Amino acid sequence: MSRVLAISNQKGGVGKTTTSINLAAALARYGQRVLVVDLDPQGNASSGLGHERDDVTMGVYDVLMEYRDLESVRMPTALDGLEVVPASRDLVGAEVELVAAPKREHRLRKALNRVREDYDWVVIDCPPSLGLLTVNALAAADAVLVPLQAEYYAMEGLGELLRTIVAVQKGLNPDLQREGIVITMSDARNNLCREVERQAREVFAGEVFETVIPRNVRLGEAPSYGKSIVEYDPRSAGSRAYLSLAEELLRRHGIQPTPFQEAQP
Repeated sequence: MSRVLAISNQKGGVGKTTTSINLAAALARYGQRVLVVDLDPQGNASSGLGHERDDVTMGVYDVLMEYRDLESVRMPTALDGLEVVPASRDLVGAEVELVAAPKREHRLRKALNRVREDYDWVVIDCPPSLGLLTVNALAAADAVLVPLQAEYYAMEGLGELLRTIVAVQKGLNPDLQREGIVITMSDARNNLCREVERQAREVFAGEVFETVIPRNVRLGEAPSYGKSIVEYDPRSAGSRAYLSLAEELLRRHGIQPTPFQEAQP
């Protein structure tokens, strides 16, 4: 059975898109068939996988509006086993257009049900808000993975996301689970980062992944080349961290990661 993961945190700048791109790419490196759905109007997951938003003529907007089926808008990436449903400029207006649409919260779920068995994992990059696009993602997902930045205001707003998850469970998707929390943008030399991680592990016992994503210059550079970190610099600390996160995720679900030959940068 495939698993649909929504990568969500309404706080911006926490490494949500970075996690969506690089976790998906790392899963593909381990032999998994992966689809990334770019539900963020900024289109950064699309460009980070080689498809600039301004060049996309058809994408997830057309799927949500039911102008196109998902099969016709998914696109390949440079990495075997990884495809993307990109965001176009039209996605900016989707929140408003969906307000009056019938079954508006289930548009993405309906579209994914047609193709999800083509993949082992579907990774949805959510926008930094709790509007209709994120609700569509949560209604379609099996679980939510929350990137949590290792900084002072990290826990701020997390409660609102958790309350939204509960509301979606009650009204739209009773099977929705919390996949867990991944600490991002961490600096082990920084006392504050260590304290945020300690608090997160204390408050959300058992939910925080052992893998911690470090602050890494190469992680910031990779999207400008339209590449994931495992392609751009496979030996970097960022690449090793996301490969470790993917391996931990697979093992959580009883899947033995497939060994692979390390790519050359």
